[in-house]
Amino acid sequence: MSNSVRYIRWFNELTIDDIPLVGGKNASLGEMYQELTPKGILIPNGFAITAEAYRYMLDKAGIWHTLKQTLSGLNPDDVTDLAKRALTARELIYSAPLPEDLAKQILSAYAELQQQYGDDLSVAVRSSATAEDLPTASFAGQQDTYLNIRGEQALLEACKRCFASLFTDRAIHYRIDQGFDHFKIALSIGVMKMVRSDLAASGVMFSLDTESGFKDVVFITGAYGLGEKRGARCS
Repeated sequence: MSNSVRYIRWFNELTIDDIPLVGGKNASLGEMYQELTPKGILIPNGFAITAEAYRYMLDKAGIWHTLKQTLSGLNPDDVTDLAKRALTARELIYSAPLPEDLAKQILSAYAELQQQYGDDLSVAVRSSATAEDLPTASFAGQQDTYLNIRGEQALLEACKRCFASLFTDRAIHYRIDQGFDHFKIALSIGVMKMVRSDLAASGVMFSLDTESGFKDVVFITGAYGLGEKRGARCS
């Protein structure tokens, strides 16, 4: 791929139709930002690093063959072997350098976000797999998210760790169980203004009752602090 390829999409450019490009989480955030911001609901702004960026990084590093060999013939029920191979896969991806043109695009978008929110901006760096939040499978929470990230180098480091987290033990096992090809799934990253719920409260809003499936209700849970799981939030 040439350096003319655009690997960044802002939330105001994304809709739910963009799951193949930016994954379920980022597509949903884009949908929320576009639909709810005009109604006065404060959605933190941010941008997605596309799934193509993940593929580009691995292409440039030339590690696809080694990565596939690492997982070849894996029995996911052998937890010791699974942990060993998953660690090797993550180390392969983490050691791959971010291509210079990709890093420049990420930092340029980060600088633009700083112009909106100020130089003391902290961001959440969130994984968004292309097979996430599907009707038949839910990969949510299986890849990493990094909170309160400040500064260019910390941001690039968090992005690399997010890319590598596509191969956590849990994610590998789940993909095998669900019949997904490890190498047809890619990872997008969401970079968004940090909502400091660690200083107040956080929660999740459901459009149905999660226990009964009753649809004519809005169900909200909340807790002080970040909580165990961190979904998309409004400020």
